[in-house]
Amino acid sequence: MKDKNSKVISFPSPMPLKADYQRVKSSYSIKEIKQLFGLSEKTIRRWTEQGIIQASTPSETPDFTYDFQALTQFRRVRELRSQGQSIRQIEAELQGQLSLFRPEVSRLARLLTPFEEALLLHEQGDPTAAEHYMEAISEGDNVAEAYCNLGIINLERGELPKALDNFTMSLKNDPRHVEAHYNLANLYYDAGNLQLAKLHYEAAAQVEPGFSLVYFNLSLVYHKLGDLAAASATLEKYQELEPEDEDIEVLNQILKAMQVGLALEKKKKISDKKMSDML
Repeated sequence: MKDKNSKVISFPSPMPLKADYQRVKSSYSIKEIKQLFGLSEKTIRRWTEQGIIQASTPSETPDFTYDFQALTQFRRVRELRSQGQSIRQIEAELQGQLSLFRPEVSRLARLLTPFEEALLLHEQGDPTAAEHYMEAISEGDNVAEAYCNLGIINLERGELPKALDNFTMSLKNDPRHVEAHYNLANLYYDAGNLQLAKLHYEAAAQVEPGFSLVYFNLSLVYHKLGDLAAASATLEKYQELEPEDEDIEVLNQILKAMQVGLALEKKKKISDKKMSDML
């Protein structure tokens, strides 16, 4: 017989965040772009094949990858979507910019900016990457991104107060920086400050409603805070955005258990109200 005092649902223990800290990278896969920006793979591929978005891999390669320059284009797409534009409207605008501002010489080799150089050093594990991020900051080159990645380096060094300051400075320079919000949320979650974790996960979801990973982590936070309705809703949103998640069966079981918990909560409220009315 099951223990009647046991909780109706708990995430598998220990249940980690769905994804760790996010840094700005020099290369992104289609899956990563899809997760971060909530675009369909079909749309991403179509834009790439039409030359609207430049991939850093040859056109005949099926698994496109995208560099930091392409990332800035996807961020522009995010801004246009937040303004209420449809995918077709955005596509038309990107095509217009393509014909106006992308001359053939853009295919020629160019010098790396301080930030781009820092990106490459960071991915190579070069300890001087931090110095190059500071140089990028001093020169005003992608300041929010540089602070965000500097925060990741300080996390890896165990310098949590410095990392906190870096992520905060990233948001000071760009209040809508998704990775900085997400990283601050992870930092607060790891520190046990669930209210601040909730605040920054919700901010990340507000800026980028298609950022799938944030909904799983937000569901964890809501569950720990005892808000089963919100935990259930955000987990459903995650499943909607990631229908092919390898843990989908486990997620379905968790969701069903949450729904049972919600039903029991509702039943208890009705019972309590009847009891109160009788007294």
